[in-house]
Amino acid sequence: MNQTLNLQDKVAFIQGGSRGIGAAIVKRLAREGAAVVFTYSQSAASANALVAEVEAAGGRALAIRADSASEQEIRGAIGEAVRTYGRLDILVNNAGVLAIAPIEEFSIDDLDRTLAVNVRSVVIATQEAARHMGNGGRIISIGSTNADRMPFAGGAVYAMSKSALVGLTKGLARDLGPRGITVNNVQPGPVDTDMNPDNTDFATSLKPMMAVGRYGQVEEIASFVAYLAGPEAGYITGANLLIDGGFAA
Repeated sequence: MNQTLNLQDKVAFIQGGSRGIGAAIVKRLAREGAAVVFTYSQSAASANALVAEVEAAGGRALAIRADSASEQEIRGAIGEAVRTYGRLDILVNNAGVLAIAPIEEFSIDDLDRTLAVNVRSVVIATQEAARHMGNGGRIISIGSTNADRMPFAGGAVYAMSKSALVGLTKGLARDLGPRGITVNNVQPGPVDTDMNPDNTDFATSLKPMMAVGRYGQVEEIASFVAYLAGPEAGYITGANLLIDGGFAA
C-alpha cells in the first residue's frame, strides 16, 4: 500500500461487514490505512476469507461473530476491538435486515427483528463506540433511499426503520458534536449485491426509476463512506446523504 493513507493509525468498527456493501467498506477503509474490525452473523468462512484478502493486500482486519439483535454481543464486539487495537475512531453501522409483506400480513416477529437490527443496534453500537472515541471520531450509518421513497407495496416497515435513522442522526450530531465526533447517515439506492442483484426482474423494474438508469456498485458506496470517515469531512455532521443514482429525485 504505497498511496497516501487518509486513515493511517485509525481503528474502524463495521457492524455487519462480511458481505455486500459491508465487505466493500471493510476493504476500502483497510486500503486507506485503518485497522478494521467487523462483525458477521453466519458465515465464518466468508468472514475469514475477507480477513485473508485484507491481510494479503497489506492491511489489518479482525472478524468477530456477533448478532446485531443482541445488545451483549454488540457491546462485546466493540470491547474486543478496543482491547485488540487500543482505540476506536470510526464506527460504521451497516447491519440490516429486510422483510417485505403487505401490512395486513406482516408478522410481529419480523417487525421486532427489523427494529432490533436496523434501529436498536445502531443506538447500542453508537452508545458503546462513543465511550471510546475522542475528537475526530466518525459515526456513519448505512440507511436507505427508501427513507425518502418507497415505490412498491410491502416495504412500509423497512422504510420506517430507515426513516428512524434520519432523526437519530440529527439528534446524535447534537449530542456528540461538542466532543468533535461527527455523525452521518448514508442512504444508498439499489446496489448490486448478492441479496439484490442487478440482473433480476425486480432490478429491471427499478432501473427506470433511477436518473442514471442503473444499479449502484458496492465500491461507490464504500468510497463515500471512506470520505466521510476521513479528515476532510470534519465539517459534515447530522447529514442524511443520498447516493442513489437519482432514485429519490
